Amino acid sequence: MLYTRRDLGKIALAAGTAAKLMAAKPNSIFGGVQIGAITYSFRALPGTAEDTLRYCLDCGISAIELMSNAAESYAGIPGQAGRGGGPGGPGRGPGGPPGGAPGGAPGGRGQGRGRAPLTPEQQAAQQKAAQEVKQARLSVSMDKYKAFRKMYEDAGVMIYAFKLPPTMAMSDQEYEYIWNVGETLGANHITMELPTDDALLQRVAEYAAKRKLRIAFHTHGQGGDSGFDKALAASSYTALNLDVGHYYGVNGKSPVPVIEKHHDRIASLHLKDRKGPSSAAENSGPRGGGPNMPWGQGETPLKEILQLMKTQKYNFPGSIEYEYDTPTGSDVLTEVKKCVQFCKDALS
Repeated sequence: MLYTRRDLGKIALAAGTAAKLMAAKPNSIFGGVQIGAITYSFRALPGTAEDTLRYCLDCGISAIELMSNAAESYAGIPGQAGRGGGPGGPGRGPGGPPGGAPGGAPGGRGQGRGRAPLTPEQQAAQQKAAQEVKQARLSVSMDKYKAFRKMYEDAGVMIYAFKLPPTMAMSDQEYEYIWNVGETLGANHITMELPTDDALLQRVAEYAAKRKLRIAFHTHGQGGDSGFDKALAASSYTALNLDVGHYYGVNGKSPVPVIEKHHDRIASLHLKDRKGPSSAAENSGPRGGGPNMPWGQGETPLKEILQLMKTQKYNFPGSIEYEYDTPTGSDVLTEVKKCVQFCKDALS
């Protein structure tokens, strides 16, 4: 087939346009508010570093709170592939959950509920696997995480938080590893569950201050004003990773006053829509309280919260945490895109 010069020009123009579109980077800053997502939102999908990045790009998300499984798998830490990814959701990795899960107890949501006790053989295998994970973590080069960060940032996705919860059982070297990885990835805070153990609270608070990199506490129904005050008093490097859906779902109160009070100590929010505790009998959500709902169908004042972030010019991001059941005929990415659009509309 012969082409004229005009045909060739059109082909070149089309190719250039396609290349630009392929290179387009996501932008989920709406009305000056950074909307991101915790990568736990993609737990029902394959969880490699490349997969997770593709989900972010597909949903138009330009910043994330990164669960450790994708990063550690990329770095070659054993037992990480599929954690937080496959249909089973965020399961227990070797020796508990090296990556942690947004749920309360280490090891993910519901650990220990309705499960038979481990046999001595299973306990031994778990301890062996945990030791292998520890050794791998303490020997891995941070160059792996530098490459991970570059891959994400080159695609237009910034990592603002890293979730690998420190525990009392971890050594000082393991704490160093967690903060080293977070710092290398570009995170400005590490996230974990709000400690109920005063000794753990004090230890992580002191280490965060030593490293000058904040530890931010994720909240379910625990905390409340007195709990938040206690956590924030532990160090100037402690902060809140406040979950507005859990706060409302368990307490039945608007989180707006809490945000206004602690705005200078909030590192990031988790965004979700839940009904209040009066609806708990219908379908109890995590840690009790009302059920998770598709955004706009619950009672959490999400629009008011987003508008508050916009009008007050708060500089902390809001992380979409996709937790409601995927409707029949839909899929995870379609629903996460709806959450992104909800935020965009609320902030327009």
